[in-house]
Amino acid sequence: MVFYEFEKEITMEDIAKWSIDDMVEVKLKEDDDFLKVKETLTRIGIASRKEKKLFQSCHILHKQGKYYIVHFKELFALDGKPTNISENDIERRNTISNLLHEWELVKLVVPEKAQPTVPIRQLKILPFAEKDEWDLQAKYSIGNVGIKPVSEHEAKGVTELDNTSFE
Repeated sequence: MVFYEFEKEITMEDIAKWSIDDMVEVKLKEDDDFLKVKETLTRIGIASRKEKKLFQSCHILHKQGKYYIVHFKELFALDGKPTNISENDIERRNTISNLLHEWELVKLVVPEKAQPTVPIRQLKILPFAEKDEWDLQAKYSIGNVGIKPVSEHEAKGVTELDNTSFE
């Protein structure tokens, strides 16, 4: 297993080394919990409150009989695509993983891998009842079905936090 010291961004050399071992493995209580976790993750991310858009931060990945909570930029890295994944992205993934564990939706296989975290105020957690009032956006679609092209400007707004992200 490779642990990375992060500065601001992970380099292309790091991406080449990125593997499933760098992700947070989780266990589900029941097989149908996969869909509950998948749906819940669509409602956690970075919000553009003016436009009522929520950009999903993490996905659940099922690979070789195991489940992982992964940041969408980790999926790009696994695909060998360029990504500007940062320490903050990983910490956000860790926070989301810990929340899913606290809500008893998953069990963390190695809880230490879900550290360090960010303050919860850096995330928007949309209640299920408000789901239809928001435009839920995913930057990655597992299986490469229906990936929505995103301009560099849109992607920058999602991956780099500024003071307007929390208004």
